Amino acid sequence: MSVLEGKVLVAQGGGPTAVINQSMVGAVLESRKFPQVTRVYGALHGVRGVVEEDFLDLTEATTHNLEAVANTPSSGLLSTRDKPDVEYCQKIFKVCQAHNVRYFFYIGGNDSADTCRIVNEESDKAGYELRVIHIPKTIDNDLKVTDHCPGYGSAAKFVAQAFAGINLDNRAIPGVYIGVVMGRHAGFLTAAAVLDKKYPDDGPHLVYVPERPFTKEQFLRDVKRAYDHYGRCIIAVSEGIQDANGNAVAAQFTGGEKDAHGNVQLSGTGALGDLLSTWVKSELNIKRVRADTLGYLQRSFLGCVSEVDQYEAREVGEKAAQYAIWHNLDGSVAIRRIGDYAVEYFLAPLKDVAREATSMSDAFLNAEGNYVTEEFVKYAKPLIGKLPVMERIAAPRVAKAGE
Repeated sequence: MSVLEGKVLVAQGGGPTAVINQSMVGAVLESRKFPQVTRVYGALHGVRGVVEEDFLDLTEATTHNLEAVANTPSSGLLSTRDKPDVEYCQKIFKVCQAHNVRYFFYIGGNDSADTCRIVNEESDKAGYELRVIHIPKTIDNDLKVTDHCPGYGSAAKFVAQAFAGINLDNRAIPGVYIGVVMGRHAGFLTAAAVLDKKYPDDGPHLVYVPERPFTKEQFLRDVKRAYDHYGRCIIAVSEGIQDANGNAVAAQFTGGEKDAHGNVQLSGTGALGDLLSTWVKSELNIKRVRADTLGYLQRSFLGCVSEVDQYEAREVGEKAAQYAIWHNLDGSVAIRRIGDYAVEYFLAPLKDVAREATSMSDAFLNAEGNYVTEEFVKYAKPLIGKLPVMERIAAPRVAKAGE
């Protein structure tokens, strides 16, 4: 097999995560080890930066600088929400060809995998040797093939700790609390709200995800039952919860506003939390009701990073460089779980990861559709790393003087 000499081009796409820079730096530093790599470029603002030829020469970045960036949340190369079609990908390929780029690494979700697939096909049509590797990331944890996605563990850790803190507050001054978590089609991140529970009465007491139909009637029954039992109720709910017809509940109350990809705006307005709060107050006559939308806080929160997520994000970047440069392969880096807990990496075909997303397994959700199972906890808990320790006062009550 002949050695393919040329440049490496790395880009980051879609929503940032707390560990996406680990993947970028892993790919860059690993690539710089190979003598056939002439330069390593980073495209600013993802594929938009590729077509605009807006590059940084990462060959000249110091290792110390890159390592510091690796430990910094969000996208060091900046990002884009552009969703390339075939014409857009043809432009990407032409730029790669013009700069003698022979290795293209794109860090992102399923749309990024599809971009890699199309660029790879364009290079094959042109007879131009270009190795294309998709490096996985998404806090939604909804990529196909891989066991889990880098970025999810840290976001899940934030959600788990946020709800643990809310639980402490809510126990001190009881009421109903509703936390709206990111997740348009998959409920993995919302489900993570249960991962830092310690005592049987800890919240969240209810969890609602897009994978199960949501009705006002069941929701109010569930809240009343939990409130009567615990004297309080904490609820974790995905922004993308849907009715029985598959319509997003929040879409009824956001005026139909859509984002750049044509998706209906969900939790960004706070409308869903307000709606659910209003139901609880008016229908159940509970006065102390609060709702928060966690929003962007979940994605790149400084100082809340899973160490497991960090090293796996680094390794998928390193593996991308090895698969492309060392083994002359194209594909999407994926993670396979082995043992309890260990992983190994493999390369999946780009077509198997592109476009379509996955969702939570039925085994992860209870029959009522209002909570998760122990099987989910077993799946997710290793991904979030160490959690803070919480404790309650352990002392007997003093008898009342009149008794």
